Amino acid sequence: MNITPLPRGIYSPVLTPFTPDLEPDTDRFIGHCKWLLAEGCNGLVLFGTTSEANSLSVQERLTLTDAVVEAGIAPHRLIIGSGLSAIPESVRLTAHAAALGCAGVLMLPPFYYKGQSDEGLARAYAEVIDRVSDPRLRVYLYHIPKVSGVAVTHGVIERLLKDYEGTVVGIKDSSGDWDNTRGLLEAFPGFGVFPGSESYMLDAMKAGAHGCITATANIAAGALRHLYDGWQTPQAEALQEVVTATRLAAQSKPMIPGLKAVLARRDGDDGWLTMRPPLMPLDAAGAEELFAALEAAGFDFPQAAAAQ
Repeated sequence: MNITPLPRGIYSPVLTPFTPDLEPDTDRFIGHCKWLLAEGCNGLVLFGTTSEANSLSVQERLTLTDAVVEAGIAPHRLIIGSGLSAIPESVRLTAHAAALGCAGVLMLPPFYYKGQSDEGLARAYAEVIDRVSDPRLRVYLYHIPKVSGVAVTHGVIERLLKDYEGTVVGIKDSSGDWDNTRGLLEAFPGFGVFPGSESYMLDAMKAGAHGCITATANIAAGALRHLYDGWQTPQAEALQEVVTATRLAAQSKPMIPGLKAVLARRDGDDGWLTMRPPLMPLDAAGAEELFAALEAAGFDFPQAAAAQ
């Protein structure tokens, strides 16, 4: 049985840098992972939505994961995005993460065929879990219906917990809806619920959340960690106001190109702006509008690790 403590805290879905020819930039990726941990992240999610995961091949994900571990980042600090529409591909990614000793996998439901039953979605998850058949495996379900078009419902969770309690251990709720997050926390006490937005992180922590998995951690890990560490202190409301203001400013532009624009400014390196199509970088005017919004929110722009 897996007795490693369940992940808790601030997890960043790590942005994926690309070279000019659109290949993953491994060195820059590792450097950003190390910087995020130094900034205060408790752990990292490799290949979430913010990572442009669905623009990466299975082999690219495997190669990058191995490179991060070989660079000295402990697997128990990693959650690996492994949910794809094809079950064999999800199995390959999931088995690899379990074999490395990663803290878990973040698994989208099969998202191409819309309108499927709870039973069908639960069976798809079950097929992956059964084929991997590794007692070290921990699965976090990924609910992001605005992007995937497929919801992870209470019915799906109930079916999976019936047969896979101890393996299916949590969910990232990227609905952006506090009522949905609160409903999960109330319906499944002890389940590892991570909201995907820090805008209501304090309320979520008070209700039993295990932390937050948020794109904004790519640029604001320190402030988020302060809130996580201090949510029970008298300063908690003020800390929440800080991270909410940053979140609202960051999401005023498309999140992935916006976050990459901030890192390009951090490093003085436009290489961060590269994305795989169809995603496109912000134009110069859009980037300046984003920076102005962040400055108005009181955001402290991050400094590159080499400059610290």
